[in-house]
Amino acid sequence: MSAVFLTAAELRDGGPGGLTKALERTLWHLGFQDVRIIDGAHDYGADLLAVRAREQWVFQCKWKAHGTADRAGVDDLERARTHYRADKAVLVTNTDITASAEARRQALAGIGVDIALWHGATLDAIGQRMPDHVPVPYSLRPYQEQAVDAIERALDAEGTALLVLATGLGKTVVGGEVIGNLVASRPDARVLVVAHMRDLVGQLEKALWRHLPKNVPTRLLTGESKPRALDGVVVATVESALSAVRAGYAPDLIMIDETHHVAETGRFAELLDLCGTAGWFGVTATPWRGDKFDITARFGHPSFKMGIAEGMAAGYLSAVDYKLYADGVDWDTVQGISRHGYSIKDLNRRLFLPQRDEEIVEHLRVAWRETAEPRAIVFCQTIEHAEHMASLLAISDPAWANASYLHSGLPKRHRDILLNEFRLGRVPVITCVDVFNEGVDVPDVNLIAFLRVTHSRRIFVQQLGRGLRLSPGKKALKVLDFVTDIRRAAAVLNLRRTLEAEETEHLELPHVSRIEFQDETVGSLMDMWIRDAADLETAADEVRLQFPLPKGIL
Repeated sequence: MSAVFLTAAELRDGGPGGLTKALERTLWHLGFQDVRIIDGAHDYGADLLAVRAREQWVFQCKWKAHGTADRAGVDDLERARTHYRADKAVLVTNTDITASAEARRQALAGIGVDIALWHGATLDAIGQRMPDHVPVPYSLRPYQEQAVDAIERALDAEGTALLVLATGLGKTVVGGEVIGNLVASRPDARVLVVAHMRDLVGQLEKALWRHLPKNVPTRLLTGESKPRALDGVVVATVESALSAVRAGYAPDLIMIDETHHVAETGRFAELLDLCGTAGWFGVTATPWRGDKFDITARFGHPSFKMGIAEGMAAGYLSAVDYKLYADGVDWDTVQGISRHGYSIKDLNRRLFLPQRDEEIVEHLRVAWRETAEPRAIVFCQTIEHAEHMASLLAISDPAWANASYLHSGLPKRHRDILLNEFRLGRVPVITCVDVFNEGVDVPDVNLIAFLRVTHSRRIFVQQLGRGLRLSPGKKALKVLDFVTDIRRAAAVLNLRRTLEAEETEHLELPHVSRIEFQDETVGSLMDMWIRDAADLETAADEVRLQFPLPKGIL
């Protein structure tokens, strides 16, 4: 079986970016780990870095529509090899190199600097010999196998399916298996994977490589990427998918990622209406929408479902050491709560007295020193707040000297570089607003702080999930939550009750979650209130609440 993405025609038609992406996918098939594209300003002559057998490899790609690559590629790569202290260096081109480039390569070899050459013929041979599938060091977990079976049964019976898996439980893995099984049985099947963000689409395409044989192409379809063909698996933004369908593209199966973005009307709804003959399934960690539209109207009831508490209790997600800070509760307001019905917005304003940023830093410092090899995300209120907190952290402790902020106002390349630095531990703390809500995977995160964030059930689950992925040596995720919204207290207390019920069935776990208030008197008070406030966690700002008199506390 040949690798369709390494044929001469595919490499020629894909352009410079296509060559780099084809090489990236090839390296995963060849058993490399930590494959990272670093092409851009200040890349020191490298396009990709990758690790295999504890050796660092550096790659430089030179694409040519016709003709051959000159010696500049060899010189760039020699510079990159030195800068990145690489063990192996490879020049990659879809054609060949000039005689002067080959002479330069041989001269460097004469002084002990070995630069390998993968030209067009080499790439074709690699494509023939490499494994049909990416070798993966894991097998599906039992619940993931059950989820795949459930989705396939629902698709066969109803034509639609819905998967609800908490962040960290592998919803993309399950979706990828469903797609992989389809193309294994029907190699000519056309599959469309749709997401709402361009950044998320790129991540999805790469995640699917682990589930597809090398003879199935993947096509990235966005406003910036227009593939010449739409065969195989197309991964697209919803706007670009709509345009393709209107032009005649007809997929056999559609997967909608982050399905909670599907509304009663709008672009996703129009896309599904236009693809009436296709089967479709949705995957999400957070099936709730602010407009109360029920996504089961489109996808049916969940074919398989596992939430945060169930995943944690079963040991598939990290345990938590969760502390809520509500020391600033206004006790004068507490006395009047049994006599007045406050809206949630007014109650939050009257009840909580937010702590100063400097106090928060001290609490974070204590947690940092109690955590082995800490890696922290700090969720802030606004972009300005995130930038301020990064600056404050950087001057507050030598361990935080490289603290950085990350938000949607930064260029994509800057965000990518910063995320890589964070994954490698070179940046110990990142402050952010909402960049980590969807599609970012950093398993080593073991400390999260919520700073005066506005409560949303969906965003809370997404942000907490960033730290719940399992990682070697990680005993529990430490969470500091500086509460300024009673709905957040409701969400955390609901999680505690659910966990307590689930964990009674899993007593063999090495680490049991702990969720507590710093001041348990405040915690007892809120627990009493919240048991009597129906659906408080998802209530709107305008909802008025009437709480019982907190007996035995005042």
